[in-house]
Amino acid sequence: MTTGTQAYGEPWYWDNRYSNEPGPFDWYQKYLTLAPIINLYVPRNHLILVVAFSEGLVDEGGYTDVVNIDISSVVIEAMQNKYRDRPQMKYMKMDVRDMSAFESESFGAVIDKGTLDSILCGNNSRQYATKMLEEIWRVLKDKGVYILVTYGAPLYRLRLLRDSCSWTIKLHVIDKLASEEKSDNPVWELTKPVPLNDDGSSVEEALGQNPDVHYIYICTKMIFQAFQDGFFDAANYNKSQAIICKFSNNFHFSHSSVQIKKK
Repeated sequence: MTTGTQAYGEPWYWDNRYSNEPGPFDWYQKYLTLAPIINLYVPRNHLILVVAFSEGLVDEGGYTDVVNIDISSVVIEAMQNKYRDRPQMKYMKMDVRDMSAFESESFGAVIDKGTLDSILCGNNSRQYATKMLEEIWRVLKDKGVYILVTYGAPLYRLRLLRDSCSWTIKLHVIDKLASEEKSDNPVWELTKPVPLNDDGSSVEEALGQNPDVHYIYICTKMIFQAFQDGFFDAANYNKSQAIICKFSNNFHFSHSSVQIKKK
């Protein structure tokens, strides 16, 4: 059986962990510390996909159209029960590497706090991480944003992001302890992008070596740029805008309001 960090991509690992560690469920940073960045790039009226559930966006963010997916049935069931009085919040058991339940160009934003990092700890990490990023790119609308909060410095993340899809990328950083204590002297101002050149070496020049931060990549999907970069043939690109959810026999999405309705 897979053990240690290699199990991070396995449903049984997270089912066991969530069964033994009751919520709240939030990774890396609480919503309040990330709010300036999320609010900067994600309008309130956008439909948001959260990959691997993050509770703060629901409780404190004020966003009303949020679809939360997680590989763990335990955490999804817990959140469905906890937020049963908020029908505008959707919770679905789904593997981020296969989101075929969603049509292309369904979401205005995707938020990821630690999911890519978890996949990169497991077996076949590069293959699965690429599949995850391709799926995120697919379900995003044109000019939609993928907000990636990660331990990974540009040296380890830029090539993966750029090789998988055609993104326009900005970088922000936040002190790792920002959720626990208010720092009067942060490493870098949160809402100010860090200078980012092709190989990421400019980040070390700006922040110094091994800064104690989480990196926040703002990856914007640019379809026209993807055509130019040769990621796919324009003649074969499907610009479907509808959201059709096939995730169970009991529910489906309507496109206009993205409500889950009983069949």
